[in-house]
Amino acid sequence: MGIHDIKSKLMTMIISLLALLLILGGCSASNGNNGAAADKGAPARGTDSSTTESAADDRGRVENKASEPEAHQEEVRRQGRTDAPIEAGQLTAGEWDDLAAWERFNNVMNSYEGSNSSTHWGFEYFNRLEVLVTSDGRAVSDATVKLIGQQKEIVWEARTNAEGKAYLFAGLFRDHNDEQFNQRTRYSVEVLAEQQKKKVSNIEVPGQGALKVDLDGELPVSDQVDVMFVLDTTGSMQDEMDYLEAELNDVITRAKEQHANQLDIRMSTNFYRDIHDDYVVKANPFTTNIDQAVRLIAMQKAQGGGDYPEAVEQALRNAVSEHKWSENARARLLFLVLDAPPHHETQIMQEMHSVIADAAKEGIRIIPVASSGVDADTEYLLRFAAVATGGTYLFLTDDSGIGSDHLEPAVGEFETKLLNDLLVEVINRYVH
Repeated sequence: MGIHDIKSKLMTMIISLLALLLILGGCSASNGNNGAAADKGAPARGTDSSTTESAADDRGRVENKASEPEAHQEEVRRQGRTDAPIEAGQLTAGEWDDLAAWERFNNVMNSYEGSNSSTHWGFEYFNRLEVLVTSDGRAVSDATVKLIGQQKEIVWEARTNAEGKAYLFAGLFRDHNDEQFNQRTRYSVEVLAEQQKKKVSNIEVPGQGALKVDLDGELPVSDQVDVMFVLDTTGSMQDEMDYLEAELNDVITRAKEQHANQLDIRMSTNFYRDIHDDYVVKANPFTTNIDQAVRLIAMQKAQGGGDYPEAVEQALRNAVSEHKWSENARARLLFLVLDAPPHHETQIMQEMHSVIADAAKEGIRIIPVASSGVDADTEYLLRFAAVATGGTYLFLTDDSGIGSDHLEPAVGEFETKLLNDLLVEVINRYVH
């Protein structure tokens, strides 16, 4: 065979190979276009095309959110930064103050859900009297205010906040209730501050509205602020506990810096689980060593629990009665961080009622921080505790992408903020 014939055959083979490659490439491109067309025809993520697809998308969203911290940790490990600390400003939260939106709260209590929850937890009548105590035209904080019944019994006792306001309740609990509380009944109000005492009689509750009591002269204002955190450390809380040390350290550091030469801040961090765990309550006294108090959070591991309810009533009883709260204080704040209610038993409900009343009497504001896992009934119980003690209701939200789903609360419009910023804002509000 001549050279010319060999060259001719080689050229034929090359042309055939090129044609084959073009055919294969065209098939591949055609398949890719078909896939793109199929994607375009599918519903977008989050659309309401079908219940099944929506539910699947929701599940995917939750799984992605829950895995974000793990993905971040994996990236840290990949880059060799295994000890990289979690920074503050990641958890997100909202706030709803029922005391400031009292008409709406009453409407909610008359709703099917609100009424069922109040019955469930043994709360009867939210007959509220707001008392404003002033002296020389200025608000008086930490004054003792008593609501006294017709038989000279103390129906409710509270202390004024930094705005000089105290909230008194008649007939709040079903287990020691009386038919009189369901009617417009007349009471006396007694205010004590320093060496002064004033009494106002013939007060109708409900119906009085706000009552103003003016004392004589200018009264001193305490510089003491007690801040306590009571944390549920059962297994379901691990997703948010990983972040709480950084968040709370930032909160207290900023609060101290803002009030460095004005206030004396003490802190206590306490932990609880349930009756069959290795501990029920792990308590720590108040201290001015804020760093040490916050570091205790990092030493905790979330485990135990098992069933949904936890020993909330025991944790609150220890917090309110077994710690040396300041005798005179501008503010006493108890932040209750949890994702589950107490056990629903008669004796436990009575203890919850008792400890809430004692907290109000001592001027301890219960400020819940509802975490992922809180259901509707638990939300209402936490809001009831906040209302009764002059506190406010805080709740974590899904915006951070951290943890499991968080319940959308039955409240009005609220602003989502970073948890650490919101906690600083709340503390500042109670001390000013």
